[in-house]
Amino acid sequence: MKNSSWKKKAVDFTVYMIIRFAICFVQAIPMEMCQQGSAFLAFLFSDILRVRHKILKKNLTNAYPQHTRSEYRLLCRAMWEHLFLMAVEVAKAPRTLNELNWYKNIRIIGSETLLNAVHSNRPMIIITGHFGNFELGGYLLGLLGYPAFSVARTLDNPWLNRFIQGFRESTGQFLISKNEGYDEILEVLRNRGTMAFLADQSAGPKGCMINFFGQKASAYKAMALLSIEYNAPILICACTRRDGVPMSFNMEALASLDPQNRPKELTTIKEITQWFTSVLESAIRRNPEQYWWLHNRWKTFDHH
Repeated sequence: MKNSSWKKKAVDFTVYMIIRFAICFVQAIPMEMCQQGSAFLAFLFSDILRVRHKILKKNLTNAYPQHTRSEYRLLCRAMWEHLFLMAVEVAKAPRTLNELNWYKNIRIIGSETLLNAVHSNRPMIIITGHFGNFELGGYLLGLLGYPAFSVARTLDNPWLNRFIQGFRESTGQFLISKNEGYDEILEVLRNRGTMAFLADQSAGPKGCMINFFGQKASAYKAMALLSIEYNAPILICACTRRDGVPMSFNMEALASLDPQNRPKELTTIKEITQWFTSVLESAIRRNPEQYWWLHNRWKTFDHH
């Protein structure tokens, strides 16, 4: 057991050092080279190694049944390129974006909706998905002076976990453990704080059954339940790359819902969950290459 523990520590530390070296390398080279490298890696992962090919094929077939094989292949490659560029942007962000120059890289869409929500002096729930550069979304929100509490899974690698946590908290974000933080979430809302959730993964057979891209899917009930229980407005946001240009983003408030003034058709947990899922779907359809198609989103109904 002791040898096994030391072996795991050695492997974790080696992985951490490799990633830190890669980040330093990315930070040192021009963005143009990063783009070329991302395009090459996307071709390698998509066309040669065919990483996660089965789940990607299933998800894209579910979402776009009318696409040809060539269209699937191009969308899959574009998604991989987006993911590698996303990692590049995260690596470069601390040395590129700050309180004085953010406006050169970020265009805020729906600023009135965003400002009304964050200045309401009420608990608030921000919902987004694995879409655009969601890692930089929270980073940029903190940079703009509106930090939120986010739910995140603690990584098994302690060195890597501390490093990523440091990035996420560097502009004032606050992290809550995904497995042990429910009481902390309730405390944030009781104190009129802002909670941010990624709301596009399968919740399993106990989740709320909704429609996503024309297919039945399972979604988490917590966001709608907390909004009703704590009278907390919901704000749906996305941080997407603008015109395919790295380090150039649209920070967009896609839609909002206030429990004090919600329409009659959005009163139940299922109705609210379907609403924010549909809003995210509409945004994804505009930029499908910027969505994380790697998740097994429809796994609850695989047997059908």
